[in-house]
Amino acid sequence: MTLAPGMRARILTMVEREDTAVRVGSGDVPVLATPRLLALVERATVQAVGDDLDPGQTSVGTKVALEHLAASPVGAHVEITAELVEVEGRRLLFAFTARDRETVVATGTVERVVVDRERFLAGLGR
Repeated sequence: MTLAPGMRARILTMVEREDTAVRVGSGDVPVLATPRLLALVERATVQAVGDDLDPGQTSVGTKVALEHLAASPVGAHVEITAELVEVEGRRLLFAFTARDRETVVATGTVERVVVDRERFLAGLGR
């Protein structure tokens, strides 16, 4: 496993009705829901390092700090960029930014931990 700060991924998505707070149940307005935004951010963090993990390894989310700063209506194009900023053993820290054109929609950090996939799944049956 060779993970190093600077690894990045970018996701571009268009906000659909299924992505709105109304549809996911996190509010009653037709804008990009915070839980949906978080899922996209986590996807970007997974993509940033996924190809560089050893066979049998994966990463799991452990901590999130997200500031949702601006609303994105249906039809808006949101670009999420996640960058690995710190590697401490198995712990990975990512910084992210989400933008709708020039507007910063969200910023924050995501912490993930690299785990052995089989051992992790075996622990679920406790």
